[in-house]
Amino acid sequence: MRLEYRFARPKDAIRRLKSVDHHNAMKDMKNMQDSVKHILCVTSMAIFVASSTALLPGCDGGAKPESSAGHDHDHDHDHADHDHAEAPKADGAGGATAQSSESGHGATVSLGEKSVGAYAVRASRDGAVVAGAELPIDVWVTGEAAKVVALRFWVGSEDAKGSMKAKAELEKDNWHTHAESPSPMPANSALWIEFEVEGGEKFVTSFDLKM
Repeated sequence: MRLEYRFARPKDAIRRLKSVDHHNAMKDMKNMQDSVKHILCVTSMAIFVASSTALLPGCDGGAKPESSAGHDHDHDHDHADHDHAEAPKADGAGGATAQSSESGHGATVSLGEKSVGAYAVRASRDGAVVAGAELPIDVWVTGEAAKVVALRFWVGSEDAKGSMKAKAELEKDNWHTHAESPSPMPANSALWIEFEVEGGEKFVTSFDLKM
């Protein structure tokens, strides 16, 4: 009996090995592409969520204005949610007179009255003076001269360094706003009032805060 042994030719064996390697390589490449697609998808979603969160407004409706360093920044306050007391009267010696306030801001303290040019200016505050907190202020300007068209308050020094100028609104016969006290408060801080009349002329005066 004749036994025959058949062996695969070397070229056929090499061809089979190359086919297997190519198949595995294609499979690995497909897995890599799927992984890259997944990473790109997750990254895109993370960027979208971060961008959406950054655009949401804060709970107070926006960023709080920074304190000015001698600049004129107007700050308006919504007064529709409360009423203010009638004009307080200073005592005969020009000192402070505390009265009850219906505004919910604390006791109303009269800061006195001054003559400024042809005008009489009277001021009061509600509640305590606290560094870094808002201070409700009311001012009455009377006189037979030109009409007052704008009025601003600030608490601190005359140059308003570190303070914020608050633009007041005319309510009844008084000008009202909330002036933010600087923190820290300069020595000898006072309430400063600047008002402008028709024609553009401006006047500045100050009142002791009666702390």
